Amino acid sequence: MKFFIDTADKNKIMDLMSTGMIDGVTTNPSLIAKNGDDMAETIKGICNIQNGPVSAEVTAIDYDGMVEEGEYLASLADNVVVKVPLTQEGLMACKTLARLGINVNVTLCFSLGQALLAAKADATYISPFVGRLDDTGENGMELIRDIVKMYGLHGLHTEVLVASVRSVKHVEQAALLGADVCTIPPKILLELYEHPLTGKGLDAFMADWANTGQSILPQGHRGMRDESKRLVLGPDDGSFAI
Repeated sequence: MKFFIDTADKNKIMDLMSTGMIDGVTTNPSLIAKNGDDMAETIKGICNIQNGPVSAEVTAIDYDGMVEEGEYLASLADNVVVKVPLTQEGLMACKTLARLGINVNVTLCFSLGQALLAAKADATYISPFVGRLDDTGENGMELIRDIVKMYGLHGLHTEVLVASVRSVKHVEQAALLGADVCTIPPKILLELYEHPLTGKGLDAFMADWANTGQSILPQGHRGMRDESKRLVLGPDDGSFAI
């Protein structure tokens, strides 16, 4: 399962890129507004950092406006994925943009029927919002299960991109259910690394090792790599030096 990072903060993206875990980025108007920078410059800046898919959302709600904005956003960088809302006009725009060779992420999906429509509109990604469904008393992960099953039964190629992720459990369940992508807030991604027993075990190992008085590296060891060429990992070995 691919990990996208859900933020428009370029500093956070750069920090997490160094982990080698990030396959793409998703943004939306709220995240752009929170960041406070120009939208076009923000998207171009993110695309310069991350060579995987970067979702940029239209703000028009009519067909003509969405197509026009979508074409513009796609022109900002080759890896931009245009995000449109799951409305009738949004799916019409999706179909048109797809015919133009533009990848489209259909967002704000809350039902199986909506996911089916998005696939028929040739969406590259469908983004079901699991956290928001949970907020209404429904089980958002049940929708993921059903979409994955339906797409498999009918041979539909739209990728299931789990959105509105609120917890590590959402990420784990998405992987178990066969989702293609999970877009994760930076805080949740960092929480994936954590378990109290890992820290406890490491502390015990380090205490025992300290008691030996040993060092793995011999005295005077200078290392075998040039630290000035340390690499930050990108998706598909798209590494770049810092």
